[in-house]
Amino acid sequence: MTALQDAPDILSAEFARNPYPYYRIMRDQHPLIWHEGMQSYIVSRYDDVEKAFRDPVFTSKNYDWQLEPVHGRTILQMDGREHATHRALVSAAFRGNELETKFRPVIERNSRELIERLRGRNPVDLVEAFATRFPINVIVDMLGLPKSDHDRFHRWYTSIMAFLSNLTQDPDVMAEGARTRDEFAAYLIPIIRQRRADPGDDLLSTLCAAEIDGERMTDEEIKAFCSLLLTAGGETTDKAITSMMKNLLEHPEQLDAVRADRTLIGAAFAETLRFSPPVHMIMRQPDEDVELSGGVVPAGSTVTCLIGAAGRDDRHYANPENFDIFRDDLTTTKAFSAAADHLAFCLGRHFCVGAMLAKTEIEIGVGMLLDAMPTVRFSDGAPPEAGVFTRAPTELWVDCTPA
Repeated sequence: MTALQDAPDILSAEFARNPYPYYRIMRDQHPLIWHEGMQSYIVSRYDDVEKAFRDPVFTSKNYDWQLEPVHGRTILQMDGREHATHRALVSAAFRGNELETKFRPVIERNSRELIERLRGRNPVDLVEAFATRFPINVIVDMLGLPKSDHDRFHRWYTSIMAFLSNLTQDPDVMAEGARTRDEFAAYLIPIIRQRRADPGDDLLSTLCAAEIDGERMTDEEIKAFCSLLLTAGGETTDKAITSMMKNLLEHPEQLDAVRADRTLIGAAFAETLRFSPPVHMIMRQPDEDVELSGGVVPAGSTVTCLIGAAGRDDRHYANPENFDIFRDDLTTTKAFSAAADHLAFCLGRHFCVGAMLAKTEIEIGVGMLLDAMPTVRFSDGAPPEAGVFTRAPTELWVDCTPA
C-alpha cells in the first residue's frame, strides 16, 4: 500500500486539470493508496474496481454518510431482501414496454423542444442549451410535474451535485445541500400524497401504486428515490452527451460513421462510458478485511473506486488511451446490462437501474442533434474537461455553419 505523499493526490489542482496521466501512474505504481484527507483507500485498476462492485463482501454502507444527508435513505443503501424488493418496485418503469410506450414520447418531446430553441443560434453552447437541461426536463415530465418547475429542478440538481462532489467538505456547500433537501421534501411530499389519492399516468403515480408481496414504498422512500433520480439520472446523461459529442468531434471519421449509421450511437455511448465516464469515482465499504492489488483493506474502511482510471487500464483494454467506437473489447450489446464490460454503471446488485433510460435518452437526443446539425465542428477548439467526482467539459461551443 502507498502513502499519499508518495502518490498522486486526487484533490490537487494538477489532478483536476487532467487526471489521466496520474491514473496511469496510480495503476502501474500505486494501485492501493491511503488518502488521509478523504479517510479513504483509493483503487484504480479494473480488476480491483470490478471486485469492489461485484464481491458481496463490499457494501454500500458508505452512502449512510455520503448520500443520506442530502437525499434521505435511498435504494443504494439497502441490501438483501429489502434491496431486492425496492429495486423490483422501481425497475419496471425503466425498461421494456413501460419505457418504450410511456416514456419514449416524453424523451422525444423534450429533445425536440430544446433543439427547436437552438435553431438560428450559431455558434451555440451545447452544454447550456441542451445537455444540462435535457435529462432534468425529461425526469420532471416523467414524474408528471409542471413544466414551469423545470428551472427549479435544475437549481436543486445543481445544489445536490455540488454537495455530492464536495470532497473537501466545504461547510457552505453542505449547508446549501441541506436546504435543498428540505425544500425538495416540502415540495414533493404533498404531491406524493395527492397522487396516492388521485393517481395519474406518470412515474410518480406508478411509484405510489407499486406493490410487491403487500409492500409499498413510503412517502419518504419515494421522495428519496426521486431526489436520487434527479442527480443520478441527470448528471450522468448530461455529462455523457457532452463528452460523447466532444469525443466524436475530435474524431470526425467516427462522427461521420455515426451520422451515416445511427445504430452506432450505442457504441459511441459505450465507448464514452469507458474512455471519459460521467462519474469518475464511486465509494464502497467492505464488511471484512479484503485483499486488493497492493495490500489489504481493513473491514469498515471507505474504498474510493476510480472508474475513470479503470476504464483506461491496459490490463483490460487494448490501446485504452484511444477513443474507438469500433473496438472489439467492449461489447455494445452488453454495455447497458449487468453483464457490461465497462464499469460506469457499476456492476452486481447495485447496477444502475436507469441504464436503459440513459441509453434511450442518448440515442434520441444525440440522433436529433445530428439531424439538426448537418455540419458541426468546434467553434474554438476542443474544450477542456472539468471535475474530479464527475467530469466533462463545462462548455461545448460548436459552429453549425456549412463549410
